[in-house]
Amino acid sequence: MEIVNPKTLTEKVTSVISHVVVTTASKLAFISGQVSVDETGALVGSGDYYAQAIQVFTNLKYALEAVRADPLYIAKMNIFVVNHNPELISIIFDAGFHVFGRNWPKTASTYIGVQALADPEWLIEIDAIVIFP
Repeated sequence: MEIVNPKTLTEKVTSVISHVVVTTASKLAFISGQVSVDETGALVGSGDYYAQAIQVFTNLKYALEAVRADPLYIAKMNIFVVNHNPELISIIFDAGFHVFGRNWPKTASTYIGVQALADPEWLIEIDAIVIFP
């Protein structure tokens, strides 16, 4: 997988994402939207964006482990956030760095503010596309 950040596009966001990801891989994995529920299906972090983000990124990590994929194999991530406001960006990305540490997937990403998710208690949902080398 090749990461491309053209000089003609802003560097403001490239500390946490990449503008373009190029692949010639033949094996892909598509991870469904992960939400803030534990292995029993119980909600984690009611009303708390940081706690929910920790659980969502943890679930994403578990999904990656299930297919033996390194977080750095993530080519695309969509982050859906209920009632977005600018302060939530750092809260959510801090949770991601907490879970993944130095293996934070600096990938093509879209952060999307939404009115609601499938369950009214869910505040964050993240899906991902994984490219195996």
